[in-house]
Parts: sequence; structure tokens; C-alpha cells
Amino acid sequence: MNGLSLDNASFLRSPRSGAGVCVDCFNFTRGFSRCFACAHTERQLAAMVPISYSIGHEYLHHTLASYKRLPSDRAATAISQVGAIIDRFLECHEACVAAAAGTDRFELVTTVPSSDAGRDETHPLRRVVGELVRSTRDRHQRLLRRTDVPVEPRRFDVRRYGAVLPLDGASVLLIDDTWTTGASAQSAAAALRAAGARTVAAVVVGRHLNRDWYENDRHLDKLSCRFDWTTCAVCADWRRLAEVA
Repeated sequence: MNGLSLDNASFLRSPRSGAGVCVDCFNFTRGFSRCFACAHTERQLAAMVPISYSIGHEYLHHTLASYKRLPSDRAATAISQVGAIIDRFLECHEACVAAAAGTDRFELVTTVPSSDAGRDETHPLRRVVGELVRSTRDRHQRLLRRTDVPVEPRRFDVRRYGAVLPLDGASVLLIDDTWTTGASAQSAAAALRAAGARTVAAVVVGRHLNRDWYENDRHLDKLSCRFDWTTCAVCADWRRLAEVA
């Protein structure tokens, strides 16, 4: 991936479960088990695992915006970086995601269609997952399309997407760049399940957070400063529970 090194990925922040953390999406809460968005969204995903927190106006946030919004000749570095992050994470932790979703493996991999209909046909995430990421390129298919049904932005709606083919009991790994409310990913999972998918789980590069909301800044400061590729949000929780037991 153009020789990009992520050994010292200081711009990534490891999501971790615990008190005051949403059990579905790893958002910080005011002591509740689920954040407001997850508590009010129909859950369709068997598991959702964010690679990192994406903090508003910080490096990862800008990378995830620029890789899809800049002209292609200026977005190459950001595209390569997003691909390298997904590639390394799945190499280390796809098995963790599968176990959390209750499946042995994912037969198919797809992406969440863009929220911008005009950008969907050329969205770089499909190229990242279908060409750049080694573990997904042979399993990637474009399984979803946007429908013409008008739906409210950032709200779960089973009519938002439609599957392009029957899935006949397949387990599907859904990849997206950013999770804010989760409405798009949960809507995509609903369409895949309606088409016959047995299990749908999601990996997202960045779980979006704003430092200035409630006590987010304090929660973020409690996280380890150094991102650890050997531990993901899922297996870190398993290790913590094993230590308690």
C-alpha cells in the first residue's frame, strides 16, 4: 500500500468497552448502557467494531473526509492510508469480529453505499475494499444499491437500500469509513438480511466523537495514548472479562 507504515499510528485511538460506553457502538454515554442513537435505532448488525475513534477536527477525521471529497489526484495519500488501516486491522482482528458476530468467517464483504447519491458511483471505499485490502479483494461484491425512496438523513429506514442479489444464508462483513448515528450501516444490514444474509457485522474505520460533548474529552484522555494493533475493541473486552473471572 505504497509503503505506508502504520507502526506508530499515533492518530488512532483505541475504542474500549466499560462504564459509560455504549455496548453497541462504543460512543460515550452519560452512564447509560446504550447511547441515544443506538437506543432509538433498530439493531440489525450482529456486531459493530470500530477500528478507532475519529475525533472531530483531528487527523483521522480529516483523513476520512478528504479521501472521498478531494479530487482523485489530491486524495491518493488519504485513500492509501484508509486502505492500510483497514488492511492491517482485518489481518489482525477479522476473526475477532466474526466471533463477536457468532460466525466462523465472512463469505462476502461489501461497503455501505454513500449517503451522497451523486458520489456513490465513484466512492473510493469500494476501490479500497475491492482492490487495496488484501484480505477482502477476492470476497468483495457490490451488494447494495440506494433506492429512490426519500428517507430522512441519519435515521434508520429499511427502505434506504436494496440488495442487488439473493444472499442465501451468507455471512457478510459490511465496511464503512465513519459511524456517527449508525443509521446508514443498520439500514444497510437490514437490506442484506432481507435478501437472505445469515449474519451481518460491520467494521468501521472511525467512530465519530466530538471532544466538546459532555465529558468526551475526559474519557478520551483516559485511553491509552499509543494505539495497539494487537488488541481490538472486541478482544480487549474478552481479556478484561477473563481477568475479572
